[in-house]
Amino acid sequence: MTSNSNFLKLCQEAFKAAYDATFELVGTDSASSFVGMGADGTPTTSIDQVAEDAIVEALKADGRSMRILSEELGELIIGKSPEFSVVLDPLDGTYNASSGIPFYSVSIAFASHDLSDLRFGYVSNLALKEEFHAEAGKGAYLNGKTIRPSHNSDLKSLCASVYGYRQNVERTRKIYSNIRRVRLFGSVALELCYVASGRLDAFVDVRRALRVTDVAAGQLILEEAGGRVTDGYGNLLRLPDNVTARVDMVASNGHVHEKILHLLSGG
Repeated sequence: MTSNSNFLKLCQEAFKAAYDATFELVGTDSASSFVGMGADGTPTTSIDQVAEDAIVEALKADGRSMRILSEELGELIIGKSPEFSVVLDPLDGTYNASSGIPFYSVSIAFASHDLSDLRFGYVSNLALKEEFHAEAGKGAYLNGKTIRPSHNSDLKSLCASVYGYRQNVERTRKIYSNIRRVRLFGSVALELCYVASGRLDAFVDVRRALRVTDVAAGQLILEEAGGRVTDGYGNLLRLPDNVTARVDMVASNGHVHEKILHLLSGG
């Protein structure tokens, strides 16, 4: 695998390509225009496509052979013998970007060919100067400074993102009634990074709607910061090696993880 600095530099080049390609579209009617169905089974908008095209070109320009998994195109092999896999969400938070809400991001993870080990994660807000990254075994960073999750262990003072109430009322209602604040920002990758940096205490999504492209980079960043990630039942979260499979997730500062799982189980 390639070094941390090389992956970070490539991510920054990809981010700049996405920013340059999309900044004039943000908040416009044309941003949300439908252009087709993505490989992940969800609608692709104009701003999604523009962001992905720009990033893929930046990755191709790198010159190394790689395997790309991305929301819109599915799988793309560059070269003949991929050195690594790239898990890409070119625009996480499409509605926010289309509406001019400043919370949407580029999410990129690097892993072995079959995703068995995440090695590097990068999430950067396209609207604000927030660049998160982590390398396996070397901690997590926001704009170059080390980050850690919160130390909060009190459910009554908890602030968490909790998705899935309408689809899973019975599983989530006790969380809503037992924690202090629920915040839903609309970009999963960034929300995981907000848990990693102590801005949120936890993230819960039990819709079974999350794709590998949504969570790969954010999961590594949170775990490297010192947080904990499982599926919705407390099991090891195994990321699917395709863009169509769905997972659920509980991600936290670690101190409240078991308490959240207990609430989800109806306890």
